Amino acid sequence: MRVEVDVPKCVASGQCVLIAPDVFDQRDEDGIVVLLDETPPAELHDAVRESATVCPAAAIRLVES
Repeated sequence: MRVEVDVPKCVASGQCVLIAPDVFDQRDEDGIVVLLDETPPAELHDAVRESATVCPAAAIRLVES
């Protein structure tokens, strides 16, 4: 799995960080998403998929391999 984020679409809701904190973080100044791990390990895939599903801006894209 490869994770991509569309930073301009991010609305800083923070749901991704709450669900998958090892993969996503937020910038201190505005809360916009920061991708910590573009290719997370398999044990995090379910959480990353959930993050993409609940993102209100649909700013997270997953490329499954």
